[in-house]
Amino acid sequence: MTTSEDRQQLKHWYVIHTYSGYENKVKANLERRIHSMNMQDKIFRVLVPMEDEVEFKDGKRKITPKKVFPGYVLVEMVMDDESWYVVRNTSGVTGFVGSPGGGEKPLPLQEKEVKTILKQMGIETPRLKVEFAKGDRVKVTSGPFFDFTGIVDEVQPEKEKVRALISIFGRETPVELEFYQIEKI
Repeated sequence: MTTSEDRQQLKHWYVIHTYSGYENKVKANLERRIHSMNMQDKIFRVLVPMEDEVEFKDGKRKITPKKVFPGYVLVEMVMDDESWYVVRNTSGVTGFVGSPGGGEKPLPLQEKEVKTILKQMGIETPRLKVEFAKGDRVKVTSGPFFDFTGIVDEVQPEKEKVRALISIFGRETPVELEFYQIEKI
């Protein structure tokens, strides 16, 4: 019996080929089959890679979602005979990409390929590593307070900023600084 932790390690992203223009229909069909055949523990996510395209029409800015890979759908799944059968036999699926001869199980996408696609779609953004904490001594390396030193008073990771207390004319002054403008002392 495989545990959910084992499944997490076995799950990978695969690319399925569809008829062009049917990507969203295939996604909906596959999601229905996953639910009706109780495959939620083996087939996790189905994505049609999209990105926003900005165009200007009649002097107005218009954002339109555009398919990045027409004719392809991504599926995150644990590959075994049962899950492979469910995906392959979904209406609109013409096969897996990377399946030698079409009759053998396909190779998964490489992790870096998946990260690139998901980042392009704005789904998974890399987590920022925060190197600063309240009370850290820092030196300003750029900007109007270049070469000043101070103490971090507050870290704002979502804004990639810190508020530091810098001594200006003998007084502690709170200054908001970008992460890239400071370094630890």
